[in-house]
Amino acid sequence: MSPTRTLLVPFTKQSQLHKDPTTSQPQQSLPLTLPGHPRVTLQDAAPLRAFLYRELWAVDLERMAPRLWMMSTQSSSNVSALHQQRVKGREIVVTEDPRLHLVWIYDRVFIKPLPRYLLSYGFWSEYLSNEKSSLWGSTQEEQEVCSKTQMAALGFLRTYYYLIQHESDFEIARNESRLLPSDITWTEFCVFSKGFLDISDDAVSERYHYGELRLTRLNLYAKLIIGKFQYERVHGQYGAFFARFYGPLLFIFGILSIILSAMQVELGVEASTNARWQPFRYACRWFAIVVLACVAFLVLGLVSLLVGMVINEWVFAFRRRYEKRGVRRRQQSKA
Repeated sequence: MSPTRTLLVPFTKQSQLHKDPTTSQPQQSLPLTLPGHPRVTLQDAAPLRAFLYRELWAVDLERMAPRLWMMSTQSSSNVSALHQQRVKGREIVVTEDPRLHLVWIYDRVFIKPLPRYLLSYGFWSEYLSNEKSSLWGSTQEEQEVCSKTQMAALGFLRTYYYLIQHESDFEIARNESRLLPSDITWTEFCVFSKGFLDISDDAVSERYHYGELRLTRLNLYAKLIIGKFQYERVHGQYGAFFARFYGPLLFIFGILSIILSAMQVELGVEASTNARWQPFRYACRWFAIVVLACVAFLVLGLVSLLVGMVINEWVFAFRRRYEKRGVRRRQQSKA
């Protein structure tokens, strides 16, 4: 069943940040091309459709979308502005892969730049939101691909409303990370994006019902949901892959070494029969017992902390899921 199509241009012609494709060609003798992508012509519907689908539709994430509530806050506004990304110590890494947009891991967050063609009112009105254009084709499959692409484009645009909240965010996006074209101003962007908040979840693809996603969780659940060993490979070398196991292994080795040492002390005390060393044997015995008890409490505490954090996250996820369902039911009953 294809998604519900919402034919929407999310900004006005006056607020567009890129001129219409029909007026942006330096030489009218050249074929019209997709703004920002001179290799992609607007006349060839099939290649254009495939290109847009590839650039905007996050295949793996959309497959995982029905289960993303287990991995992330169930809110499309769960997106930190660019200056907040810096505060959190995250490096902004530019990616052209829609699967990685707003995905983060440790000290990195991946963000897809805003392409010029999504800044053009003419492209939206003549192609992306026009069912009668050649882009939408004539078959149900072609129309479904375009519908998905348009919904993903709307969701993608909406994320930039949250990413760029202040002029400092705009400067980071335009001048430092090159997420925006360099020829637009802060005021122009504000006018362009002021209506993005009005884009509802019903108008966007299911992936964009959520904001930022943690890559470690995507890699964990990808095995169960989409049958892949990992969602995205982040370690290019074997050394980096195995290095993440060194800390836990050393911790386990240290705990076992302490336990074995304490047991050896106890066995040594039992083997000793010299009465002169009786007080010292008692001290060694009780010290070994105390060490074992401390190690047991430490391990139990860490395990309890981990279990508590996992339970707390699942309780939060279920609560938000039922809250969203309740809001949806009330909206449907009012309609």
